[in-house]
Amino acid sequence: MKRVIFITGSPGVGKTTVLTKIVDTLKEAGFSVGGMISREVRESGKRVGFNITDSDSEKQGWLANVNQKTGPTVGRYHINLQDLNNIGTKAIMSAIENSDVIAIDELGPMELHSNEFKEATRKALESHKPVIVVIHWKAKGKLITEAKNLKNAKLFTVTTENRDKLSRTVVQKIVNNHLRSSA
Repeated sequence: MKRVIFITGSPGVGKTTVLTKIVDTLKEAGFSVGGMISREVRESGKRVGFNITDSDSEKQGWLANVNQKTGPTVGRYHINLQDLNNIGTKAIMSAIENSDVIAIDELGPMELHSNEFKEATRKALESHKPVIVVIHWKAKGKLITEAKNLKNAKLFTVTTENRDKLSRTVVQKIVNNHLRSSA
């Protein structure tokens, strides 16, 4: 049984949109889904950063921003480790304890600057629960290598051709696995 679902694809192809559709559909089907969702933030048509949202409580904060003056940098963005840990990491830890399904968006270069985030992601991957993780297409590191080598994982690559159908495919896999494990 493939309990861990990885979603990857090129920038801007719709990975977060696919994940959001999966989360919404699972919630409509009666599953509790916790974890964190990252979204691009634009001002006057230009990307200025990324926010993070606890998918259960809807609490929001900044993952990274061009106007932030402190924190590790990835490209032109400074990472807000405080919000990443206090919102994103806590959302993952809460989902491990309280949700049917765990969503993590994303496992990428910004998030990997937080040891707390990496530990929470490891715990989620080791849990018995279904986990859906968006993986940055170029991200590298020990955790990503370990994650991609999991035997109980399936990787889906989002493309312009499959992005509208992919959320249904993933939801169907999670629901079918849930039904099998409940029987």
